[in-house]
Amino acid sequence: MKIRLTIGEKALTAKLSNSATARDFASLLPLTLKMNDLFQREKYAHLPRALSNGGTHTQTYALGDIAYWSPGPDVAVFYRHDGEVIPDPGIIVLGRVASGLETLKGRDALKVKFELIEPAEAGEAPRPQSRSETRR
Repeated sequence: MKIRLTIGEKALTAKLSNSATARDFASLLPLTLKMNDLFQREKYAHLPRALSNGGTHTQTYALGDIAYWSPGPDVAVFYRHDGEVIPDPGIIVLGRVASGLETLKGRDALKVKFELIEPAEAGEAPRPQSRSETRR
């Protein structure tokens, strides 16, 4: 699945993994969040609800990772690596931003719109329907 992150006039693209957690995140889209800065390494925001924990937990991340932190429940996008590890219970990597991470740099909060631009590919499980889609 591919998603777009829109920040002002800039658009970043990302590919989500095929984990249950990533599919659950995709079911929330479109979603606009105020993302705050944390440690000048990531932008994060609280999600409207908790996601499935059906992905692999890790305490490390790569540049561009979009990750879920269940205690929040928060989503984060990592734009700088500071060598620190993520505290327990760790994060579930949902996907990765392809390019444009410089758009996220800085201490200021950003309004970010997440949108699904390409649904699950053939062979992938379909994305879960949102509540609004199931009422139609």
